[in-house]
Amino acid sequence: MKSGQLAPRLVALGRLLACLTLVALAAPATAASQGTPSASDAPVPIEFPRDDGPHDSTIEWWYFTGHLFTQDGGRYGFEYVTFRARDSDLEGYVSHFAVTDNPDGRFNFDQRIQGAAGVAGDAAPLDIDLSGWTMRGGGGEFDLAASMPGYAVRLEAATTKAAALHDGDGYIDYGNGTASYYYSWTRLNVSGTLDLGQGPLPVTGEAWMDHQWGDFETFEDGGWDWFAVQLEDGTDVMLYLIRDVEGEALRVDGSIVSPTGQLSVLGAGDFLVNAEGEWTSPGTGTTYPSRWTIDVPDHDLTMHVTPSLSDQELDTRATTGVIYWEGEAVVEATFRGQPVGGYGYVELTGYAPYEPLDLDNGVPVATPVR
Repeated sequence: MKSGQLAPRLVALGRLLACLTLVALAAPATAASQGTPSASDAPVPIEFPRDDGPHDSTIEWWYFTGHLFTQDGGRYGFEYVTFRARDSDLEGYVSHFAVTDNPDGRFNFDQRIQGAAGVAGDAAPLDIDLSGWTMRGGGGEFDLAASMPGYAVRLEAATTKAAALHDGDGYIDYGNGTASYYYSWTRLNVSGTLDLGQGPLPVTGEAWMDHQWGDFETFEDGGWDWFAVQLEDGTDVMLYLIRDVEGEALRVDGSIVSPTGQLSVLGAGDFLVNAEGEWTSPGTGTTYPSRWTIDVPDHDLTMHVTPSLSDQELDTRATTGVIYWEGEAVVEATFRGQPVGGYGYVELTGYAPYEPLDLDNGVPVATPVR
C-alpha cells in the first residue's frame, strides 16, 4: 500500500489506540460496584499458557515493567508494552519502549506503530514482532527484545508465582455492560543483557507483566493512576484509580499477592492514595502528581512511593495521541510493623489533552478536554 493510502489508516489506528491507552480500563459514567466475582462470573476461565497469547477482542495489551541491575550495581528501570486494537477491518499494533537510566539521571523512550500483517506469529502463545521489537513466550516465561538509540535489551523472564487474577478470577465487570480480562505475572525473575551503546552488559533483576483484553469501552474524559510495587519481602501490590474529568475516582481496584502467591482483592475503601507533591513537564507543560503515600489499613501496610527520576514522561502522540507519565519508583514501606523496601512502577494518564497526530502533516491535532 502506498504511504498516502496508509496514512489515514494509521491515523485511525492511532486514535483507537489512544482511547485505550488514555484510561486503559473501561470506566462507567458512574461508579461501579466493588464486589469480588466468583470464578463462575468469567464466561471463559483463564488458562495458561493459552491466555498469555492474543485473543479475538477489540482491545488488548501486554505490559512489562521492571528493574535491571548491572554487575557494578547500576540500576535501570524499563517499560516495554505492546498494544493491539481492532475496529471493523482496521487492526494494528503500537509498542513503547522506555529506559530509566539512574546512573546517568536520564529517561529515554521510543515508539512504533505497525499494521497487523506480519506482527503476530505462532511460535509461542505470545509471539509478537514489531520490526525487531519482540515479545515471545507463555505460561509465565518470556523472551523480550527491544532497542532504541543508546539502549537495547535482550531479556529472559520467568515467573516465581502463579498469575494474579485480578478481581478474583481475572474477569472484571464494569457494571456498564462491558467487561475485560485482566491478570498479572507480578514477580518475574529476569536475566539477560542491557546495551548502553558500548556493547551488551549482563543484567539481572525483576519484572512485572500485565495482560488485559476485551471488547470494553474506554473514554477520553478522565484518566487513571496505576501502581505496581514489588516489596523486598516478596509481597506484590497492584492498585489503580480511574478518574472522571473532574479528577474524582469512578472506580478503584487492587490486589495484594503474598510471597507464596496468595491473592487478596482490594476495592473501594480498602486503600487511600495521597500525592505529596507534583511535577510539571518542561517539554509539554503537563502537571502530574508525584511522591505518594499509600495506606492499606486492613493489611497494616503503608508505602511511600518516590519516582527514581522526576521526568519519566512519554510523549507518544506519534503513535497513540497520548502524553503520559510512566516511571520507576523507589518504595519505603512499613508492613505489619516492620520496615521493608522495594521498587515499583507508576502510570499516570489523562493529565494531558489527547492530541492525535496528523500523519500527513506530522503535527498534533489538538482535541479539547471535555
